Amino acid sequence: MELYLVEDDEVYSEFISKSLSHKAYSVKPFYSAEDCLGAMQSLQPDAILIDYKLPGMNGIEFYEKIKNEIDEDKIKIILLSSIDDGNLVLDFIQKGIRDYVVKDEHVIDSLISIIEGKEDDYYFFDE
Repeated sequence: MELYLVEDDEVYSEFISKSLSHKAYSVKPFYSAEDCLGAMQSLQPDAILIDYKLPGMNGIEFYEKIKNEIDEDKIKIILLSSIDDGNLVLDFIQKGIRDYVVKDEHVIDSLISIIEGKEDDYYFFDE
């Protein structure tokens, strides 16, 4: 399964990429939304993991730009953020983003659950 990761923090991007590649996912990192847009002209992945706070175009702006060009039944869009704010999540939902993951200690398990369509296993809260 091919994943695009749009994350400007190179250390965090490497952490996500390596963790998911150990689970047999192929992860292509991008450090800006603009770079990912260029790659999507020729190829579309199975899922796109997008950091909310990016330099230049933020994650929501990037989603707004690509949402009419992709089939969200075939390509999962997952927004990542270190901000755990209910109002922000509500804003994401109103814009059409169905999957949101907080960058916490469960981030990898949460991403895998969503990518594999096992949202019931998704970690919303610490137990």
